[in-house]
Amino acid sequence: FVEVKARTEGGWTRPAAAVNQRKRGLLGQAAKEYLRRLGNPETKFRFDIVEVLLLDGEVSEVRHLPNAFPLTKPKRPR
Repeated sequence: FVEVKARTEGGWTRPAAAVNQRKRGLLGQAAKEYLRRLGNPETKFRFDIVEVLLLDGEVSEVRHLPNAFPLTKPKRPR
């Protein structure tokens, strides 16, 4: 499973920082539901993040972060 985040260069944080604990939990839920609908195949999976950096509206850099985070339970809203 891959989450792609784009940001303009010169920002304060990397695009991957937007994939916080809550987002990771939601992605995990979606992945589990997808696999359930496939009949729960015994397959290995991972969560990658792809960062896209933009400069003047054009792609200047793409970074692939394989196995960026593990499957976790989402936090409940407060």
